Amino acid sequence: MKIFFTLLLLAALGGWARPAQAQRFVYEPINPAFGGSGTFNYSWLQASATAQNRIQDPVQASTAATDPLTQFTANINQQVLSQLTSRLITSQFGQGAIKAGSYNVGNYQIQITPGAGGITVQVTDPTTGNQTIITIPNGL
Repeated sequence: MKIFFTLLLLAALGGWARPAQAQRFVYEPINPAFGGSGTFNYSWLQASATAQNRIQDPVQASTAATDPLTQFTANINQQVLSQLTSRLITSQFGQGAIKAGSYNVGNYQIQITPGAGGITVQVTDPTTGNQTIITIPNGL
């Protein structure tokens, strides 16, 4: 009788049974650290690389370590050079005069020489030896 009930049960369930179905599983990583797909991984990778970077940018290091006294000196030098430039232009094209000669402004040596074509200004940086020569032509 047990066999009969078992067969009856199998026959009854046989109408409900369906063939097994399967699908293909594909692993796709989501975490960018494991190569996750997506177009926005570059920002995570950049942030991760920046966080791990122990080499300091020399440009940022030099500006971060700038002393206020050094900035003050640089500002004074810029203002003196600006005033000198203004006077040179005024002496050539307007009123006021600047005397020919040699001037020391900060780390620069400035030589002003009048000539037939105008005023020649030679700016020299004695620490590097770099030189700039500017000729301001005579006014019309």
